[in-house]
Formats: sequence, structure tokens, C-alpha cells
Amino acid sequence: MHMLIDGKEVAAADDRWTEVKNPATGEVIDRVPLGSETDVDAAVESADAAFGMWSKKTTRERGLILYHAAEQVRLQHQNIARQLTLEQGKPLKEAIDEVRGFANILEYYAAIAGKPAGEAIHLGNAGDCMVMREPLGVCGAIIPWNMPVIIMGWKAGPALLAGNTLVLKPATATPLANLKIAMILRDAGVSPGVLNVVTGPGETVGTALVKHPLVRKISFTGDCATGHTVRTLAAHQFKEITLELGGSDPMIVMDDADIDRAVEGALRGRFYNAGQVCSAVKRLYLHEKIAADFIKKLKARTEKLKAGNGLMPDSDIGPMTRKESLARICAQVEEVTAKNEGTVLCGGDTLHGKDYEQGFFYKPTLVTDVACESSLLTTEIFGPVLPIMTVCDLESAIAEANRSRYGLGASVWTKDVGTVKQIYREVNAGIIWVNRHLTVPPEVPFGGMNESGIGRENGYHALDNYTRTKTLYLGW
Repeated sequence: MHMLIDGKEVAAADDRWTEVKNPATGEVIDRVPLGSETDVDAAVESADAAFGMWSKKTTRERGLILYHAAEQVRLQHQNIARQLTLEQGKPLKEAIDEVRGFANILEYYAAIAGKPAGEAIHLGNAGDCMVMREPLGVCGAIIPWNMPVIIMGWKAGPALLAGNTLVLKPATATPLANLKIAMILRDAGVSPGVLNVVTGPGETVGTALVKHPLVRKISFTGDCATGHTVRTLAAHQFKEITLELGGSDPMIVMDDADIDRAVEGALRGRFYNAGQVCSAVKRLYLHEKIAADFIKKLKARTEKLKAGNGLMPDSDIGPMTRKESLARICAQVEEVTAKNEGTVLCGGDTLHGKDYEQGFFYKPTLVTDVACESSLLTTEIFGPVLPIMTVCDLESAIAEANRSRYGLGASVWTKDVGTVKQIYREVNAGIIWVNRHLTVPPEVPFGGMNESGIGRENGYHALDNYTRTKTLYLGW
């Protein structure tokens, strides 16, 4: 596939290419241009030229275009989802949900297009004041490989509705579904130059995009170390930034919880997308009164999960997307075993056999009695491994939940309103779920605190991150 610059499908300026492989089989499924700083320059200049026309459209006009694009995504969702499974690895049913989720996002922003953005302030004898919100200009979006379609929606939806133009850099491993959707947006009426896609590595394309003087905002989703680099580079030109840098979400199950429902929540919350979700359940804290029963049921359910090629209808969990991610998970679990920092209850190894030998498959893994200094608790575990700890009371659960430098999400499973209130007040997380985990509809603002990032995506709040206020003071 080609890049999209100024509405045209183009190769890289120096005609270099890179392969995209299926993580389940190792098969090359396509190739994309290996973009460079020259290609970023062309995309940003195209976006800058298109900004004047696009920003002058009314929000309702822009919203209608997004709605038409959502219609086309829904019509083509099976093909897009298949493409996503081929390049990312997730089961087809999860890919379908993700593509439909993208359409939901566009429909949401189309639906709020007529909502006023601004306010009028009467100041008595001092006059009157009007506060309006206006678009920033050219924005840059850097997309991760774990949920590339849904996160493209989180960035493109509010950015385009607000009147900005956008240059998007997909992950090197998963650019194909992003490119397909960008073409659909173009064909649905997004004007040439309004949405551009440049493929290539973060070290060149991503850096050039962040540093470009015409780019007024960067929205980045990825690892913490890269996020620090993005923030530093953007600060030199006072760019607006939104950073979503992952998390180590705790799931707290109290002794009054619906155990069967919580077991299913932990299963999906940890092993959805092979555990490669920023807001997945990464640490499970069980009240000691229900821990033994809970672990027994969770182990039985975990061992029934079928790993396999995402295109197979009976696959519950696909491969990890990158070889490096698989190697990191293997090393972390091996370290736990070598240091006696936990007990591997099930899993704990790669999958073997002819169906798995070419892919990046890891067994769904449960680890109990994890030491507090273990890397399973102190770092983000981006794969199908769930550490399990017991706690004696709510205060202990909250203390352990907050023992992290992250603060993206958390969940509590209980029937007690007082417990919910205390968790909400005291746990450091951008979103607190009650009796569920991982669900983020388009209406719900999403983002973290501490090292999980800056700013919010999703919901009406995301528009604030893609606009700035301008005040008109009337002194008569």
C-alpha cells in the first residue's frame, strides 16, 4: 500500500519500502513506503495549505463528512477487520469490534457537531466578554500497534471535527488498516491535505513530525520512554501535547463481589488482545476471604482459552504482535521463576507445535504470590501474564493499587457503595470502573495521571485538547 499525502496515494520520496508481516505465521502480507523527513515535510505542508479551507467549514459540515465516513467504514468493516487481524494478530471477532468502535467514534463526533463551543460572560458595568474556541492548525498523531484502529479514531475524530488538519504516523508493524480507513475518509469527503498518512519508523518519521515547526500539536500513544522524548522535543516549540503512555491497572475484588462475574472480568480484562492493551488488568488484588475460590475458577477458565491464528473462528487469543514483545514477556516470567518472586500457576511459556512455530504465541499465564519488588508489578506487563496478590482489607488494597508510577485505570468489584466512594477518592487513576474493566465508549474521556500521560482523549473533553480559547472583550 502507499502513503496518503494531499489526497494522493504516493510512494516514499526515495522509493524505499518496508515489509508488513503476519505475527501468527511470519508471512509477508504487504509492503508500505519507508517514509523520511522529506515525506513528513510534504505531508505537513499539504496539511498547512488545507487548513484554511477546512477550518472555515462549519462544525456541522465537518460532522456530516465524518458521519458519511462512518457509514462507509461500517459497510467495509469485515474487510478492514480482516486486514487488522492479518497485520496485528488479534482474533477476527476482536478486530471487528475495534473497527465498529472506530465507526462509533466518528458517529459520536458527528452527533455533537452542533454543540456550541464557547461562552458569553456578562461583566456588568465592566462590559461583556465572548470566549470562543478555535482550531490549532496542523496536528500530528502517532499511533501504536496494539489498537491502531480505535486509537486512530480517538485522535482523528476530535481533531478533524474541531477544524484541524492532521498528519498521522501509524506503527511500523500495523499501518495497513490505518491506510485503508484514511482512504475511506478521503473518499467520504475529507478534502485533500486534511488527513495525511506517512508510514515509516518513529526514529525518523515520528521525530520529524514532532519537531516540524508547522505542527502545533502532537498526540502520542505509546511507551513511557518515547513519551518523555516526545514531550521534550515538543516543548522546544511550545506545542500542545496529549500523551497516553500506558499503565499498570489494578483490579480489586472485595469479599462481597459477584465472583463469577469478576472472574469473567479478569479473564477478558487481562487476555483481550493477548494482554496488549494499555488499560488492561495488569495487577489483580483479591480479598483473602474469596481468593482461593476465585483463583480456582480463574485458572479453570484461563486453561480453556484457545490460542491460535486470529482468522480461525475458534481462536480466543492471538499471537503477540511483535517478536520483541514476546521476548520481553518470556524474560520477565523467567526472572520471576529464577528469583522465586512468584508461583506460575498456569502457562509460563511459549506455545509449541506446527501451528505456532512461526508465530509469536505465549500461553495465557497466571502468577500467584508475587513479590512486591517483582517487575510484574513495578513495570507495565504488555502481554498475556496476570500477577495475582491477596489483600486483607480495603485499605491494603488501595495502598497496593497506588504502589505504581502509573495511573491510567483501575477497577473495583463490590456491591458496597461506600467501598466505591473510597476507591474513587483514593486510588490514583484517570478512570475507575465498578464491576467492569476495559470498556471505553466514545462518550467517556480517557487518559491517565502520573506517568500514564497528559490530557484526555475521547468524549467532548477531547475537543478541548484540539482547540484554544480566544477572548473578545466588549468594553461598551
